[in-house]
Amino acid sequence: MVKQSLRSFTRWVLSAGWTLGTGLAFAQPNPTATTSLPLTDLSAFKSPTANWRIVGGVRADLKKDNSLTTEKGTGILVTLPEKQQTGQQYNLLTNVQHGDLDLELDYMIARNSNSGVYLQGRYEVQLFDSWGVKAPRAIDNGSIYERWDEKRPEGQNGYEGHPARQNASRAPGLWQHLKISFQAPRFSANGQKTENARMLRVELNGVTIHENVELSGPTRASMANDEVALGPLMFQGDHGPVAFRNIRYVIYDKPRPELVDLKYTVYKGNFQKADPADFGGIAPESEGLSPILTASVSRLPNDFLIRYSGTLRVKQPGEYTFNLGAAGGRGTLKINNQTVVTPNSRSANGKATLPAGDMPFELTYTKFVEWAQPSLGLAVAGPGVREFTISATEAGGGGDVDPIIVEAQTNTILRSFMDIPGINTNAVNSSRLNGQPAFRVVHAVSVGSPEQVHYTYDLDRGALVQVWRGDFLDATPMWHERGDGSSRPMGMVQRMGMPVLFLTKLSSTEANWPSDTTGSNYRSKGYMLDENDRPTFRYLSYGATVEDKTRVLDNSQGIRRDVTIQNPASGLYARIASGTTINPLETGMYVIDGQAYVRVDDGGGASPIVRPTSNGQELIIPIKSGKLSYSILF
Repeated sequence: MVKQSLRSFTRWVLSAGWTLGTGLAFAQPNPTATTSLPLTDLSAFKSPTANWRIVGGVRADLKKDNSLTTEKGTGILVTLPEKQQTGQQYNLLTNVQHGDLDLELDYMIARNSNSGVYLQGRYEVQLFDSWGVKAPRAIDNGSIYERWDEKRPEGQNGYEGHPARQNASRAPGLWQHLKISFQAPRFSANGQKTENARMLRVELNGVTIHENVELSGPTRASMANDEVALGPLMFQGDHGPVAFRNIRYVIYDKPRPELVDLKYTVYKGNFQKADPADFGGIAPESEGLSPILTASVSRLPNDFLIRYSGTLRVKQPGEYTFNLGAAGGRGTLKINNQTVVTPNSRSANGKATLPAGDMPFELTYTKFVEWAQPSLGLAVAGPGVREFTISATEAGGGGDVDPIIVEAQTNTILRSFMDIPGINTNAVNSSRLNGQPAFRVVHAVSVGSPEQVHYTYDLDRGALVQVWRGDFLDATPMWHERGDGSSRPMGMVQRMGMPVLFLTKLSSTEANWPSDTTGSNYRSKGYMLDENDRPTFRYLSYGATVEDKTRVLDNSQGIRRDVTIQNPASGLYARIASGTTINPLETGMYVIDGQAYVRVDDGGGASPIVRPTSNGQELIIPIKSGKLSYSILF
């Protein structure tokens, strides 16, 4: 099912750094330097109890509740509570106190375990084993937990919980990644609350699950029921085993720069090819004072230039990043007589190291694209200052673009280009995704299921490209206006590395896996649909006929792939997975980069082999009987 969402697309476009025709879009901001919470010992925390410890390794058993096994070392924080260790005293508080905060961490939850991260010790983002849940509740992984009032009627004690938009969880025992942008409550000089706390954005495993959620007060089981300007991080430690690593944060506690004494001058004319420094000899169309940067000071729809001058007041010295959006034209920025954004800058952002004090500010906006609506924006970030818009918030062009969403309420198939990020190649099908290198699969088939487990198949290589859980596809890049032919997964994605031939001949187990299909006589024969519209792919390779069938596992725990090879050639191998690290478990499964399990269900009498590659490791298996079945649990 294809639908256009009624939600406004503008903020998502801005945060993604896209420029959609007429709209105003900022370039991708540079990442802010983070501070790591040291995990060599427990000295970063207040009075830790015996359930908390520092370890060097941790793993879980998929078949055993509330069980984590640890190894000696450092770098991982873990709680292993005993049954009698329940209550607030077993939670862990940081010595660090924070107001506005960006927090990023990895965590591992045991099967059927429960924990939470509390901002300022008061507002909980839930951590829970929600593997396979289709419709998240406020108690599920990544949700913002309920507030609680014992005085309310029975059954209504919990209120104002915010379920995650979709279930982006991984299986227990796998490392999950959480990012939180938190805005603390605001208070007047006499201590009265003037603004509620907010979760500005929460991402789980790369999926945005909350945006701009207002929190009227502390959630259940917080360290206190009052609200404060500063408070510690709190990790819940009494509900079940959970491990944390790579805890990083940025505290925003410094005053924002201000623009004062802004003056503007508007000039009529097409300045597309002119140097903005040359417009001074032209009589202005209008001029005056403005309380804020905005394109609306010009009455002209096109072919004009606005020059702003004034003072930038900086209270906190340091390096600042400026991100300029100039819809339908271009812009320049000078601060303290230094050029920060040049007229031909593709990224439209720049940096400047500024002292404290008042300094000259100059910005020009040249509008010359006739069909675009005038729109001007400037965002600023700096030391202890979260990126904010120092200009008016202006929507550009033809209005908001509603994303074109492909749902999978039934088994659903969509063919498109599919870009795999993080793979830099000189191949003809190299691409870019959100400004980063990507590999473009040009004959991709994405298969969606109502179980909310989906996958992408590469018809050119017989390869499984990626699997994911949650919502199906965003086809906006494919179908909006001219489009680029690509679609994008909307859920929690587990990618399978550089797409290569699934089956190939090797002279030995040390021989390199080929990067192309040369010599394989590979030829796709399309796919057949079963009675439930699920495809079985067919192709020819090395003289063999191959049938390749992928199905969703029970309880949406992952996928199972069954491959049948008629008349397999000698020396034929299958590549099951690749990654930076592949670790075998005692259960016979393999963990890929700590983010997915692989289980060989039927190797046809052959055993898998983990072997090194130039980029890490890969899991391969010889084809002996013409049959291979394996599962990916994630």
